[in-house]
Amino acid sequence: MTGREPPAAPGVEHRFVDVGGLRTHVALAGIGDPLVLLHGWPQNWWQWRHLIGPLAEHHRVICPDLRGLGWTDAPRDGYRASVMADDVMGLLDRLGVHRFGLIGHDWGGLAGYLIALRHPDRVTGYLALNTANPFLRPTPRVLLSGARLWHVVANALPWLGPRLAASAIPRWALRHWTYRAAAMTPADREVFLARFREPARVDATVRYYRNLLVREIPLLLAGRYRGSRLTVPTLVLSGDRDPLLPPAMMSGFAGQADDLRVELIEHVGHFPATEAPARVTERALSFFGAAAASGRTGRPGR
Repeated sequence: MTGREPPAAPGVEHRFVDVGGLRTHVALAGIGDPLVLLHGWPQNWWQWRHLIGPLAEHHRVICPDLRGLGWTDAPRDGYRASVMADDVMGLLDRLGVHRFGLIGHDWGGLAGYLIALRHPDRVTGYLALNTANPFLRPTPRVLLSGARLWHVVANALPWLGPRLAASAIPRWALRHWTYRAAAMTPADREVFLARFREPARVDATVRYYRNLLVREIPLLLAGRYRGSRLTVPTLVLSGDRDPLLPPAMMSGFAGQADDLRVELIEHVGHFPATEAPARVTERALSFFGAAAASGRTGRPGR
C-alpha cells in the first residue's frame, strides 16, 4: 500500500474541498442529519472505518482529515486546535452543513470542544472520545499526569523531533496506546504510518506539538477557557486503560457544563473507535438521537 490515495471503504465518497486555500480531504457517507467525526494523532479519517457504515444508515457522516494529516494539505503554519476548529467550520460551510452532531478524538477532540464552545447554535451534541478538555486546572493530579505525555516533548524537540515523528513515535503510539492490541491490524497501522513518509506531514506533527508545548498547554492551564460555559449536550466516552489521559483529565469540568455525562469503556485504551467500535456506535446513535429530540422539544438531552 503506497498511501498516495485514501483507502476505499464501502459506501464512502472521497472529496477534496478548498477551504480558505487549504485543500481538505473529506470522506462522506450516508444521508440524514449530519454527523462530523474528527480524528486524532497519529491517525486520519481511516480511524472511523468501523463506525462509518453503521452510522451512515442514520446520518450523513462527514470525516475530514485535519490540517497536515491524512490527505489534507500540510502548509507551513496553523497547527493549533483553534485553527483546526476554523478549518472544520469552513469545510462545513462549503458543504452547506449548518446544524450537525460532533464526535472528536484526541487532537480532533480538543478542536471539537472549541467548536462546541464557539458555535453552540450549530452543534446538536458533542461526543468526546479520549481527549483532554479545555478547562484543565493545574492541580497536582493534572501536573503529575503530564509525565504520561512524553511524546509531546519528544515530537517537539529540535533536530531529534522530526526524526522521531517520521516513524518511531507514530509506530509506538499505534502499538502501545492500544490496550486491545489485536484490534489494530498491521494493515490498519500501515494506512496511518504511510502518511508520515511525506516530510511535510512530519513537519506538521512537529509544529502541532511545539505549539502545544509552548503555547496551548500554558494557555489552557492559565485558564484561557475557564470563563466559558459548555452549553451543548456532551457525552465524554473514554477507554479506562488509556495510558495517556486518566479519567479526571478527560471529564473533570462538570461545573462548567450544562449537560454532561461521562462513561468509561472497560478494557479499552486510547482508541475506542478501533478497540470497541460496536460500543461507540451504539452510544453515538443513542446520544445523537436524544440530542436531536432535545433540539426539537427545546429541552436538554438526557
